[in-house]
Amino acid sequence: MVFGWGESEQAYQQAQDPNQQFGNESHFSHEALAGAASFGAFKMFEDRQRAEGKPISHQFAKELLVGLAGAEVDKLAETKGMDFIDREKAKHHAKQQAERMYDDHYIQGQGADQYDPNQYGPPQQFNNY
Repeated sequence: MVFGWGESEQAYQQAQDPNQQFGNESHFSHEALAGAASFGAFKMFEDRQRAEGKPISHQFAKELLVGLAGAEVDKLAETKGMDFIDREKAKHHAKQQAERMYDDHYIQGQGADQYDPNQYGPPQQFNNY
């Protein structure tokens, strides 16, 4: 299951709650963790790239996003107590989700030929963060 922008943002908000426990609870699965990680990774990517202000290729942008998403899964899984199998499933889903979110916003949404922070704005979902 791949989350959309809204579900990913909601999962991100839940993941930021220090009282939220993931474990094997059905209401916050590895898919939700993946949504939270991909949203957080995308936000981190946007902030970092906009600070630098340099255009980069879509391929390189996605490689950065995938790396950040994997790191976010590791961080969230460690702090929330997920087991190894769920963490690995979440990493796989987060990588797919991050690429999909990127494609949705920059390729399909903007028709961008590359990631250029000077030409295209960030996703509107980041306005709250």
